Amino acid sequence: QVQLVESGGGLVQAGGSLRLSCAASGRIFSRYTMGWFRQAAGKEREFVAGISWNGVNERYADSVKGRFTISRNNAMDTVYLQLNSLKPEDTAVYYCAVSASAVVTTTPTNYDYWGQGTQVTVSS
Repeated sequence: QVQLVESGGGLVQAGGSLRLSCAASGRIFSRYTMGWFRQAAGKEREFVAGISWNGVNERYADSVKGRFTISRNNAMDTVYLQLNSLKPEDTAVYYCAVSASAVVTTTPTNYDYWGQGTQVTVSS
């Protein structure tokens, strides 16, 4: 069992930045692919970014490439998502998730454990 707790969300103006954190506990965090997803009101959950267990491979949705950066600190069992140049369309609940997949996958059903989410609201 893995428990995930996200933090760092909030209200920010367009063009601003936020840093989301996801603290993990339970199984060996360092062996898992980690992902960030988001879900806006009335929309399906979508992949945002993912990182391999060793931090070597990263993957991003086209909509956030060049603006968001995912990173992880295995010693602290934490994964981060740096959000820069935020836009109103980035407004959503952001979730971190754990996958046993050896590759960074974008499919939500390939992720086994999820956090409770943190709200990010970007005002225009």
